[in-house]
Amino acid sequence: MSTQPDISAAGARESSTASPILHRQLSELVTARIRESITSGAYAPGARLIEGRIAEELNVSRVPVREALRALAAEGLVEVRPRHGAVVASLDPASAREMVQIRATLEGLNARLAAEHCTPELAREVAKVLVEGNAKLASGETVKLPELNARFHDLLYSAGANTMLADLMRTLRDRTRMLFVNATQDEIRTTWEEHAAILRAVQSGDAALAALLAERHVIRAAQHYLDQYSK
Repeated sequence: MSTQPDISAAGARESSTASPILHRQLSELVTARIRESITSGAYAPGARLIEGRIAEELNVSRVPVREALRALAAEGLVEVRPRHGAVVASLDPASAREMVQIRATLEGLNARLAAEHCTPELAREVAKVLVEGNAKLASGETVKLPELNARFHDLLYSAGANTMLADLMRTLRDRTRMLFVNATQDEIRTTWEEHAAILRAVQSGDAALAALLAERHVIRAAQHYLDQYSK
């Protein structure tokens, strides 16, 4: 099942007399769809985001698209350039390294908390995601793996039992997701092996090991992207 929101029905109901609640819901759905296109790499860094074209693609007016682009600019995913309009924000090497360092530190902290607080029920849910991810990897259905990867991390955030930390990490995950788009098959396989190792550390209650593995996981996964800028 796709994680992208279905805006077709909301778009069909859109009109100049739409209630404020419906308008806000539509704006949020459009924002989520554009955010997904940016973080998944469908909209490449530097690509122009033309309101009319996006509105046509999503079957909505320009108003929610304009609002979505403003919201995404506030998140740092979109840049609004004079006489050029909105474009997908580019992640320069220095900023990329800084965000990876921060995300790695926070993921390590969350893994430490997860080792201290994870319930057997949550651990079983994470294990199910690992089984499904490895099955998709073995069958070559890698298109589903980003969704499962997000599910794995969301469950670990729940296990960490710190809502503020989870919110910070989700924001950073969106900002850094483009770093992991072009991973090779071997890198993807390594990612899922590391997921399994993190879960084992969490289940065993080894907070220090869980934190170390989670930090290394983020840094290793981003290294391919960062290496492209050092050549």
